[in-house]
Amino acid sequence: MTDDEHPPTPAPPVGSPAATDGAVPLPPFPTRTRRSRARWIIWGTLGMVVLAVAVASRINLDYYAIQPGTAQSVQPFITVPPSKAHPVLDPVLLTDVQEARVTALSYLFFELQSNTSLYPVPDVTGGTSPDELDAQGALQMSQAESSAKTSALRHLGYTVTATPSGAVIAGTFAGTPAYGVLNVGDVVTALDGTPTPDAVALTRALTPHRPPQTVTFSVRKGGKGPSVPVPITLKQSPVKIAGRTVVLDVGIEPQDQVDYAYPFPISINVTNIGGPSAGLAMTLGVIDTLSGGRLTGGHTVAATGTMDAGGNVGDVGGVPQKTVAVENAGATIFLVPPDEYADAKSKIRPGLKIFAVSTLDQALRVLAANGGHVPTAAFVATTMQSAG
Repeated sequence: MTDDEHPPTPAPPVGSPAATDGAVPLPPFPTRTRRSRARWIIWGTLGMVVLAVAVASRINLDYYAIQPGTAQSVQPFITVPPSKAHPVLDPVLLTDVQEARVTALSYLFFELQSNTSLYPVPDVTGGTSPDELDAQGALQMSQAESSAKTSALRHLGYTVTATPSGAVIAGTFAGTPAYGVLNVGDVVTALDGTPTPDAVALTRALTPHRPPQTVTFSVRKGGKGPSVPVPITLKQSPVKIAGRTVVLDVGIEPQDQVDYAYPFPISINVTNIGGPSAGLAMTLGVIDTLSGGRLTGGHTVAATGTMDAGGNVGDVGGVPQKTVAVENAGATIFLVPPDEYADAKSKIRPGLKIFAVSTLDQALRVLAANGGHVPTAAFVATTMQSAG
């Protein structure tokens, strides 16, 4: 048989030994299997990203972010008898800030916000627990409301009597005998039977006592109800305050508790805001609603600053962020404490005028100079004559 007579050798099938030079390979992956594998890679990567984000969101860094809050009318929080109320067309605005704990996830976001400031946690909390901070904020707001009513009514010529009623606990220190026994808002009326009408009296009553003596506080829990005995054994306890270590025997921060008697029912109930910084705004709001509703002279006026019963304006925090908030609300006049004037000016925009005021009288003079109708102490007498 000639070569031409030999039949051609058939090609070996794919995957046979002859086709692979002796090796036996696996069949190639079908296209569907390759796509499935790619999807698993994508979903696995996404899962890892989600897990990383979740973990980063739970890692708290040692900072708080202070951001612009809101600016809102103070009038909805003020209630006076209908016969004494006046409609207010251009109310005073109170303002606040938003606080947020910085996490590993949010750090870069906050750092890139030009109107956000980061502060170390101790600078914001002073080492106080969150629960006690909330209680302090509520106490400070309650005190601010009382001072605002008192200052406003006295400016209008009304008589408001003040009666010392004890020493209110404004804070306690962890690791001291009082911690967890006396709470923020408790009012001490006596120590071992000796009346303590104010914070100075309580301090004097404590002075002769030394550890490990046990003293008995007479306490109105939460500032309400009758006094109950609360024994506390004194103990020297080292505590860090403002970066230095001091030794405390009790561990309390007492302040004067004063009961005010007003000529008619009046209430201020600011919700969802803690602290005393709305004092000036609340005072102006009470004056406005009682005196005719023309205090701002048609301007959109915002105010921040504490207020005491004597009409003095005190310092507050977060003024750069508050300035942004009042500008966003369309305010044209912003009243701030003198020490915060530079902070407010650092965020000023065209159309906003900022004034530094240290007293209620100064604030009212600013409003009068800008067209506001400011009542004097003769307001009550004139009102009484008109009513008669």
